[in-house]
Order: sequence, then C-alpha cells, then structure tokens
Amino acid sequence: MHADAVVLDVDGVLVDVADSYRRAIIETVQRRHGGTIERATIQRFKDAGGFNNDWELTDAATLFVLAREAGYAGDAADFTDAIAAHDEGGLAAARAVLREAAAREGFDADAVEAAWDPEGVRETFQALYLGAELFREIEGGAPPFEAPGYIHDEPVLVEPGTIERLQSGFSVGVLTGRPAAEADIALERAGLSVPEEHRFTMDDWEEGKPHPHALVTLAERFGADSTVFVGDTLDDVRTATNAAEADPSREYHGIGVLTGGLTGESGRRKYEAEGAAAVLDSVNDLPDLLD
Repeated sequence: MHADAVVLDVDGVLVDVADSYRRAIIETVQRRHGGTIERATIQRFKDAGGFNNDWELTDAATLFVLAREAGYAGDAADFTDAIAAHDEGGLAAARAVLREAAAREGFDADAVEAAWDPEGVRETFQALYLGAELFREIEGGAPPFEAPGYIHDEPVLVEPGTIERLQSGFSVGVLTGRPAAEADIALERAGLSVPEEHRFTMDDWEEGKPHPHALVTLAERFGADSTVFVGDTLDDVRTATNAAEADPSREYHGIGVLTGGLTGESGRRKYEAEGAAAVLDSVNDLPDLLD
C-alpha cells in the first residue's frame, strides 16, 4: 500500500484504554445511577457510530440505564441497533431513540432526561479517569471525590521502533477524540512527538469522527497524495471513507487495528464489512504493510 502520510488515532492504537476510558464509562454510570452496562455494550455503542467522544457515550449509556428503569423494554442490543439506524448517530440519535421508545411503550422520556445530568456525568467521569491530582490541574477545580486515576493504567501498544520507522519514512500526524491535555499525556507516554499543526484533538474541531474535515485538513497540510488513517473503531474507517468522498483529488485508506474494542476474527470481519483497506493485529505491523 502506497502512502505519503500516516495519521494515527491514540486510543486502542498507541495506548490501551480498556482499563481507563472504558472502565470510567462503566463506573460513572454505576456511581451516579446504581445500574451499569457490560463492557461489550460499550463496543455496541462504538459500532453504532457517532461516539468518538467518550463523555457522550457515557451520556448515552446513562440514558439507556435510566430508560430501562423507567420501563423501556429493549436491551442494550436493541438500543444501540436503533441508534445505528439513525443517520446522525451518536448522542443525538440516542435521545431520539429514547423519545421513540417512550412514545411506543408509554414511559416518561421527560423524566428520564430530567434524571440525566450531563455536567455531573462529565465531572464524575473525569474524576475517575484523571484522578484527583490531574483533575485539579486539567479541570481547574476540586474533584467531587478522591480517586487515583485510571489514566495511569494505559499500557503503551506502539513500539519505539515502529515510531522510528514511520517518522523516518512518512509524514506522521495524530487524529484523536481525546481532549488536548489528555492527548499530550498519551503521546508523551507513547514516545510520539508531532507539531500542533499535524494533529487534531477534541478541542480542534467540533464535528468529531467520522466527519472528514480533520483528516482532509491534515492531508492538505502534509501535501500528501495518499494518506493512511489507522484507528480502532468503525468510525475511524468511516472517517477515511468520508474523506475520500469529500476530497477525490487524494487517496485515503482506513486501516483498523485489533488492539482496541474490535478484536479477533469478529473484529476483522466488521472492519472488512465497513470497507477497511487493511486490518492489522497492531499498529506495529504498519511499517511492513507500507514498505
């Protein structure tokens, strides 16, 4: 596969977030509402699309748990499948699914939304994920409770030799749904340094993945005729597909790795069905693919 530029996602590609972000999603819902979701349900939300932002995924999971308490008869598969059927995806689709189910089944959607507190969800999530010390530093205030921080439980997936080979042969950028401050921590831990103009974080564009703006902009800044984007979700592959449609003057290739929520043969099949240009066991296989 030919490429001039390589753009990397962070979570599930450079660092493992199974015991950090995903753990924080589950425990945030549990702390705030008693009920919770299974780890597999997080991947269902990711596959449904539009949940590049884990705060919004936690909001959607909260709405599901509250809806179940209010009388929603469906399970997590029903809820996420209904989200996937909406064009907009993400939290907006979750709220629409809630309203549709309430009208159909007779429970009170207004009461469900009244019990949902997005600011409280975010605060709880950040306290769990960052821990007290980083919460004070990044959020600029006192945390709602003391916690050590799951951010410290993120094993590095990318090998130093992989970074060296990529940066010696290609223009390298980063495209992540993390806030900038949290991206800085992960990139430093992974040993990857890129200038600010060669990365996009949550703070840099409103739409988020799978919107093509960030990937197209990076390709333009690199002057690349062919760009590879490596991620761990179906939305990452969709981002490359959308970029190719938005910018037909260049080539874009979406590559999935099996070190995030999508694993094994089932993960490989999902990537292939979404049109991934390649599926790799890990990002460390990328240099050989491109060579």
